[in-house]
Amino acid sequence: MADRLVRKSVWIVGGDGWAYDIGYGGLDHVLASGKNINALVLDTEVYSNTGGQASKSTPRAATAKFAANGKGQAKKDLGMIAMSYGNIYVARVAMGSNDSQTLRAFIEADAYPGCSLIIAYSHCIAHGIDMSKGMQQQKLAVQSGAWPLYRYNPALVDEGKNPLTIDSAAPSIPVSEYAYNETRYRMLTQANEERAEALMSMANEDVRRRWEKLVWLSQQDVKQA
Repeated sequence: MADRLVRKSVWIVGGDGWAYDIGYGGLDHVLASGKNINALVLDTEVYSNTGGQASKSTPRAATAKFAANGKGQAKKDLGMIAMSYGNIYVARVAMGSNDSQTLRAFIEADAYPGCSLIIAYSHCIAHGIDMSKGMQQQKLAVQSGAWPLYRYNPALVDEGKNPLTIDSAAPSIPVSEYAYNETRYRMLTQANEERAEALMSMANEDVRRRWEKLVWLSQQDVKQA
């Protein structure tokens, strides 16, 4: 009967409120365990299930409950934190932008013999969009650099390769072209245009710095990393 047995693929699934905030300690404990467990974070960038409060995942310039004047701080980089361990498979995906990269990430995460973390862009009604256009928004988020796509596979180190692969092109549109399709960003321009412009400028700078850091990491010699 041995040929009828199959390997179990264990996945933990949660939202950003859990992964970035109230459940972060537990998630971090699991990721640091080295066990063959996979975690999928459906990142809506807001506490969707409890009324749309701001979370540590909420990006700069977005409005939400408890951030009515636009969130002044940059989004917490959960992926970069996980990569710092060096032995966790990490991927950032957006199906609306690149479905083949999303599939590849799930296959690699499942095959990796340790902890894996996939962070998936998840459009939400709390964003204030026509939900039928959610996949287009995902694509714009990637094109703006607000949501870069990458895979970090520690198994590549044993092959003498850099573990970080960037799967999206350099930002090609300003963040505002993506963001102002959504009420969560646009409403601040009506309430406080000056602050909205200042925060959006900072959001573009966040994108630039994040992209430059990713590129730099992807080009490092493995022996020096």
